[in-house]
Amino acid sequence: MLSDGGTSQADLRRRALTRLSRPTASGQERSEASTALGVLLKLASSATSAADALAVLHELQVHQVEIELQDEELRRSRAELEATLFRQMQLYDSAPVSCFTVDQNTELLELNLTAAGMLGRERAQLLGRRLDSYLTPHSARALHAMFARVGDSLPTTVGALQLAAGGGGPQSVHASVKRDPGGPHFLLACVDVAEQVEESTR
Repeated sequence: MLSDGGTSQADLRRRALTRLSRPTASGQERSEASTALGVLLKLASSATSAADALAVLHELQVHQVEIELQDEELRRSRAELEATLFRQMQLYDSAPVSCFTVDQNTELLELNLTAAGMLGRERAQLLGRRLDSYLTPHSARALHAMFARVGDSLPTTVGALQLAAGGGGPQSVHASVKRDPGGPHFLLACVDVAEQVEESTR
């Protein structure tokens, strides 16, 4: 049977379901939803299609509830991910070793607060600088040699490095290097040798 506008009930039902089931975020979508409501009213105004209108309305209500449940789940998952990320950042910054992410030229891409303290600068001031500029010339060459050795056959390389002379003189550190699994960079962990010796003598 055709409605007053000459459109089949099945087509009206399809249009109502399609338009009303879309999220109404933009002005155009809100306009489409308003048009769909008009289609639904057309179905409801006829005794022969009222049952179809109720069925469409029920399906839309169920669909709306599903969307609301999905939204709640997404919000909950986002909150959990944000809490996990915050905790991981806390652990990274509070680690008892200096952690760096550098490229092959030793440019500092990431570092924790312990590493910034070891180099004696704010973290924001260090990003983009070269780590080897804070090392003695011999240790700068040693670090590049460690980069060259690390690979699939030798996943981690270790060695002793010396930070260039500061207010308290050169600082010896024990370094471990491995490739960054997330990209073509290197992960470097350094421990102050003097602190290790001090801890062992207590």
